[in-house]
Amino acid sequence: MTIKTRRTEFIESGRWLGAGALLLALIMPGTDALAGIANTRHNLSTTGAAANVRASTGTEEICVFCHTPHAAEGASAGVPLWNKTLPGTSYTSYSTLNSSTIDGTFTTVGSISLACLSCHDGTQAMDNIVNAPGYGGYDGTGGGVNGLGYTWASGSIAGRVSVDGLMTNAATTLSMLSNDLSNDHPIGIQYCGGGPNATTPAGACRDRDFVAPQNATINSNLVWYVDTAGGTAATRERTDMVLYTRDFGGTNAPSVECASCHDPHVESGTTSGGTGPAAGASFLRIANTGSAVCLACHVK
Repeated sequence: MTIKTRRTEFIESGRWLGAGALLLALIMPGTDALAGIANTRHNLSTTGAAANVRASTGTEEICVFCHTPHAAEGASAGVPLWNKTLPGTSYTSYSTLNSSTIDGTFTTVGSISLACLSCHDGTQAMDNIVNAPGYGGYDGTGGGVNGLGYTWASGSIAGRVSVDGLMTNAATTLSMLSNDLSNDHPIGIQYCGGGPNATTPAGACRDRDFVAPQNATINSNLVWYVDTAGGTAATRERTDMVLYTRDFGGTNAPSVECASCHDPHVESGTTSGGTGPAAGASFLRIANTGSAVCLACHVK
């Protein structure tokens, strides 16, 4: 089964923590978010750590590689103030394995996951930026496949990034997933067998091998999440496993996406949003000590 992307799809009620909250978290001095993103591998600017993939020429701005306050990719992106063109490719899903344990419906790769894949599938450069820093830097294509032609630090790209800023080596570099997602955790799949939706109560999982999700109404939208030990069950927090409300054949239900488990802004070893247990490697929402990330959702 091959799943095609839909650039016009919105992430209806599970918006990625809100554009305003996101930008405030990034610009408020002294916050964990500010300290975190600057010291992560997502700092692709010239200020990034020498051992990381970073531009040696281009810009010292950190946020611009993903976000812009003006002239964003547009409503079709479905991601807060997104500053990159979304992949125009199709993806091979985990569902092709025909696993007997899959009982949730798959749908297209959601825009939250497409945002991650706009770098991590290796089809376009990391400096594909729609609204580049400075005056007059707008380019609706983001510079195309090879981006804006930034120069990447030679010591940071060996085996990981091409000279054009594309992720490479899917076989040996796990950050480059390619368009074959059949060996990766399912995304675009209904949570817990597809039970919870807008008309059934929280906890009505069809598959009891999953932890029942919580739900809440935020800005008149139904949102879903799996509570972790990092906070309060009645409140959705960044340390929770975030589920994204999507349309599965006419029924709105919680979907698992890349950002369900990963917070792209948190530094390894710090807390996500200033609360809860320290996050582990790979931008996980909580540390995976004792497989805590897995067991937050899976009853095993």
